[in-house]
Amino acid sequence: MAEQTTLEIVGPTRLLLSEPVDLAEIPAYDGYIGVLAGHAPMIATLRGGLIRVHQGGAVTKQLYVGRGFVEIAPDRCTVLADEVIPAEEISAETARTRVAEAESAYQAAAETRDADEIERAIMRLAAARAMEEAARR
Repeated sequence: MAEQTTLEIVGPTRLLLSEPVDLAEIPAYDGYIGVLAGHAPMIATLRGGLIRVHQGGAVTKQLYVGRGFVEIAPDRCTVLADEVIPAEEISAETARTRVAEAESAYQAAAETRDADEIERAIMRLAAARAMEEAARR
């Protein structure tokens, strides 16, 4: 049996998941991080997206997370997020609404030509599209 790391996912009000996993794919600000047992310690900013939990070579769980942080240690990965939704609980309607709102926010940001505002709008749109992807599964 391969070594595992403990994945903990904490939402705004409670611990939502705490279990050993073979691999966790975490949506970090600069791209996905694959976390295995023995990973080098680090702290990273989350971007909205899907956490994929792998066991036995297959994805066994997917959870949408909003903004937050991830702390990785050799034996543990702790995700602190402002929003956590199991993928199977995301409705297509909710995801479409989020995408539409994010697209509008991006258009408004583009008109301001403020680089920071545009970047925030792009991240919001990417998160909404990740939620839409989760709703299709």
